[in-house]
Amino acid sequence: LHSRIRTMRIVGLTGGIACGKSAVSTAAASWGLRVIDMDEIARRVVCPGLPAYTDIVAAFGDGALLPSGELNRTEVGRIAFSDREK
Repeated sequence: LHSRIRTMRIVGLTGGIACGKSAVSTAAASWGLRVIDMDEIARRVVCPGLPAYTDIVAAFGDGALLPSGELNRTEVGRIAFSDREK
């Protein structure tokens, strides 16, 4: 019985833009590993109408929105990392 028990390992995959994170994640999933994409989760929780979206618009104003009503993630990042009060 003990020979069937496996230890679960958690691996974090980080890196800069265009360094191959998606390729490694795709390969890991093809090997049957569970992949949790935090970028995808981060995009989902800020969809219009959800609490995080409402909070971000309240903090950053309508300038943080695209014409479609979705968050302008580039602009939110620019403000967040350049305005100490935000």
